Order: sequence, then structure tokens, then C-alpha cells
Amino acid sequence: MTAVPRLVLAAPSSNAGKTSIATGLIAALTARGLTVSPHKVGPDYIDPGYHGLAAGRPGRNLDPWLVGEERIAPLFLRGAMHPSPADVAVVEGVMGLFDGAAHPAVDPGFASTAHVARLLGAPVVLVVDAASQAHSVAALVHGFATFDPAVRVGGVVLNRVGSDRHEAILRGALAAEGVAVLGAVRRHEQLHTPSRHLGLIPAAERSAAATATVRRLGEVVGEGLDLDAVLALARSAPPLDATPWDPAAEVVPTAGRPRIAVAGGAAFTFGYAENAELLAAAGAEVVTVDPLRDEALPVGTAGLVVGGGFPEVHAAELSANETLRDDVAELAARGGAVAAECAGLLYLARELDGLPMCGVLDVATAMSGRLTLGYREAEAAGPSVLAPAGTRVRGHEFHRTAAVPVAGSTPAWRWGGATEGFAGGSVHASYLHLNWAGSPEIASRFVAAARVPEGVRHAHR
Repeated sequence: MTAVPRLVLAAPSSNAGKTSIATGLIAALTARGLTVSPHKVGPDYIDPGYHGLAAGRPGRNLDPWLVGEERIAPLFLRGAMHPSPADVAVVEGVMGLFDGAAHPAVDPGFASTAHVARLLGAPVVLVVDAASQAHSVAALVHGFATFDPAVRVGGVVLNRVGSDRHEAILRGALAAEGVAVLGAVRRHEQLHTPSRHLGLIPAAERSAAATATVRRLGEVVGEGLDLDAVLALARSAPPLDATPWDPAAEVVPTAGRPRIAVAGGAAFTFGYAENAELLAAAGAEVVTVDPLRDEALPVGTAGLVVGGGFPEVHAAELSANETLRDDVAELAARGGAVAAECAGLLYLARELDGLPMCGVLDVATAMSGRLTLGYREAEAAGPSVLAPAGTRVRGHEFHRTAAVPVAGSTPAWRWGGATEGFAGGSVHASYLHLNWAGSPEIASRFVAAARVPEGVRHAHR
């Protein structure tokens, strides 16, 4: 049994201000001297970046669809205990409290914020956008608090409150319902976080501006919320009957410590912390390469992982870095293991919006007006550096770009009667995002495939 004070921030719907309140709460508690473990329900990469900036430790995702129900509590405890034990954990929900995976094969509430709250035995704080409400807030909160008896709504945060009088009306309405109001936050348009085609601009791209926004959110939330009451609610969560997830227990290590570079920097900000941890546990020496800044792969690179992000925003700079593009092409040509997903596929392509990329794949990619978004249950269409043929995985897509062709002669995955991606030789590239914690054997297979031919290790730039 492991005791970790924790709570889940949820809302009746999207766009209620969950991310701002969650990020501000993490920052406010951190400013108090507490060690906060930040988490996010669902596959979102961007919100955890802001959480991590506020907490000073990685934000981690909790998604039953991607990793399985049985791993949610262990993965939560991994984040709460690593790299050091946290004093409190804050979990930001996704969409509305009871909105889950819209998939015909599962319960409509599967992978919802409520689902994760139940798996964690965590009390819920409901963030309500009160901008256009008065007494009706009581009916709204009553419905959410009583809809599922297994989900404990322990309090409410009133967001976008207009005035002292407005706040008094809202508090009075909720007092009659017996619901604790943990705080109220006024409208602060200056704290608006800019967005673009896939949502908020990642914290890593905004640099100093993101840091300033997070600091100000911490001040606003610290002033508007009763932090002592919030902590008391978090401490009411019962001990969890689970042990922290251990990546070393999930993989078979490869000898020789092959060096695997993982793309990072402003163009490639999407990635799950567990993927890199599994690579290290599987025997790899994990290093970082920034395709916007580094002119060559790290010396001795035997494998390359290029995750998601926004290469379309940085296409000109990525294209201008010809020496690194050549290095990546050389690595693939000599049989180095390469795994790319979504943004990584764009980078490996022949071109992106007409600009030359690495040319590992004979594929043209470009921005599109269509958003592709959703969970996928996929099967490996053939053997690859990630999985044997027939391996079933669960992942998600999230992009506004298109590739021509959409699949190679050896596709990466098959779902919905169609094939997608490229899995020729030592290269695997696809639009499908995976959290390897859900299929940890991927890391073992990829590290085992990362080989540097004799005489190349020290000659490589």
C-alpha cells in the first residue's frame, strides 16, 4: 500500500480552463516548497509540458486506452516516486469528466477522467466555467457530483468569475448544495496561452514567455484558491494497493549499450517519458539530438527515435540543416534502427511542404486542412524494428498533415481495413503515436536492432 496525496482536476466540458487551473495549482504548490507530481489524463503531449515547467519534473500521461487499466496506478506511482517522492500529485483531466474513448468496442466512459479517478481512488475537483452562470451552477455541480457514486467530487473551483457579487451568488448557490468551494479565479485575458492548428503552443517553444505565464498562473491560482483546503482534500485519498511501475521489469536488456538518439528541441516536443525510460532499461545509452541546432548525430549513434511535434512550423530551419539530414539518411542507409512517428515521419520524408527533408522515405508530405484525430487499434502489417508481424497495439493519431503515398510496400500498421506507414528494412515510420509502456517489448526489440557495424562507431561524425 502506497500513500500519495492526490487529486484530479476535471470539468463539465472542454475549454473550462482545466489546463490553466491545473498548471497554476502545480506552480502555486511548488512555490510553497512542495514537490508536486504532475499528470495528465489522455494522450495529450502539450499540457504535460506546461505541468512539467510548473513542477520542475516531467509531466506524465495516464491513459487506460494506451497502456491498459492495470498500469494506471503503477505508472502514476512511478511519476509520484521518481526521481524523488512527491508531497502531492495533481492530475489534470481530459474533456468532460465522463467523456471517454469514442470507440464502439469499449465502454463510452473508458479512458475518461472519471475512469482514471476511480482507478486512482482520487477525489475530484470540478473546475466550472462560471462566466455565464449564476444559480444554475448548483444544478450543474449537483448533476456531476451524483452521476457516478464511485467518483467523489470533493470540491469546486469557480473559474472566470466576473465580480465580487457574481462570486457571492455562486458561492451561495453551492452552499445550499453542500459542495465545498475551494476557490474562485477571475477572468484574466492576459494569461491566455496562444494556440495554433493542434491546440496550445508547446511550452518548449515559448521559452521565456511560457515561463512567465506559468509563474503568473501560479500567483493567480495561489491567490484565488484555498491551498490548505486543496491539500487537505488531496490527503484524504486512501493508500493505493499498487507498486510503482519499473521499466527494468518490463524489458529484456541488450548487451553493449548501443547509443540511441532521441529527437528533441522545439520541433519535436511530443514524447512519453516512459519510452525513453524503457529504452534505457533495455540497455541503450539514450542521448538527445536537436534537429534545429545539432549539425550531426551524436558520435556512435546506433539508433534514432523521432517522435511527434511541429516540424511543419520549423520546416525551413529543419531543411536548412543539411548536414544533420545527411547524417540521418546515412544512418538509415547503413542499417541503423530508426523509429519515427507523426512528426518523425514528416522529417524522414523526401519533402515537407515542398522543402527537402531527410529523404529516408520516398514520400511527399504537406499541411492539410483536415484534422485526423482519434484512438486506433492497430496490427503490425509485417515484421519491423518495433514489432513482429501480427502484433496488436493501441495508439492514437493527431495531425493536420498528409503523406503521399500513405503506406509503403511494407506498411507499418493495418487498421480499419487499410494500411498505413512504412516499415522497410531498419526503418519504421508511421502517423500512429504509441506509449511504449503499453507494449514494452517494443523497446527491447528496437534496442536489439540498434547495431553499429565494426569500424563505424568511431568514424561516424
